[in-house]
Amino acid sequence: MLVNRETLCLPRGRLLMMLLVISLAATGWGGRCSDTAPESIGLVWEDEFEGPAGQSPSESRWRFDIGTGWGNAQLEWDTDQPDNVSLDGNGNLAITAIKESFEGCEYTSGRINTMGLFSHDYGRFEARIKLPVGQGIWPAFWLLGADFGDVGWPSCGEIDILEYKGQEPSVVQGAVHGPGYSGGGAIWRKYTLTGSEGFNAGFHVFALEWSPNEITWLVDDIPYFTVTPGDLPTGERWVFNHPFFIILNVAVGGHFVGPPDATTSFPQTMLIDYVRVYEGGF
Repeated sequence: MLVNRETLCLPRGRLLMMLLVISLAATGWGGRCSDTAPESIGLVWEDEFEGPAGQSPSESRWRFDIGTGWGNAQLEWDTDQPDNVSLDGNGNLAITAIKESFEGCEYTSGRINTMGLFSHDYGRFEARIKLPVGQGIWPAFWLLGADFGDVGWPSCGEIDILEYKGQEPSVVQGAVHGPGYSGGGAIWRKYTLTGSEGFNAGFHVFALEWSPNEITWLVDDIPYFTVTPGDLPTGERWVFNHPFFIILNVAVGGHFVGPPDATTSFPQTMLIDYVRVYEGGF
């Protein structure tokens, strides 16, 4: 697992970003990590989730997926109810899994996306997130090809910026899925948090830097995984050269994590401080 790089070995765009941040610091810009980045960095889309507690996320930015299963044998029914998806009044979006009977399911939760509202190719996608915990809890921050409705999955491509098993609170992973390398055959790598606390103990920044022929995953600005067309199975297509839209969700159960058990407490909430997308150059 690659968890560190020498500065001069960073991808060109990442190095340029580092130099820009140093330059901004030298000229007196010192914004907090949750402040809007200067325009010169190339911010093209964001949601800071400001608003009163209980308010639904912006209709101009997000739409709801309502239902269950999603091809992964998930156990929750995803709703558009504020108990499952709403602002917390402290600048965060809360997506909450609840143990309750609803539409024939034993759990409810939330899944939102930007399909038809925003999609983008290349650049940096990032979110600052505090994760839930517990056996069978499966939160994710991911991208799906905007041509999903025309070509289907996995031909549209899928990029998992953050995927996480609640029973392994110190481990996250990134992955790509495409034709010939999807599901259990996806190309992926794990990142393990050092120290005694897990990703449920506080906020962390999960990011993706994407150029036409390279995708790099980062946790708290530490790059840990890079994929290029040369990493694909022989003869398979690189399908990461068109716009993708954003998805945030908290699943309960499913093939990836297994079902909850007696140790799993509910409710479980993923808090998202912000989601931002920056223009290319990485």
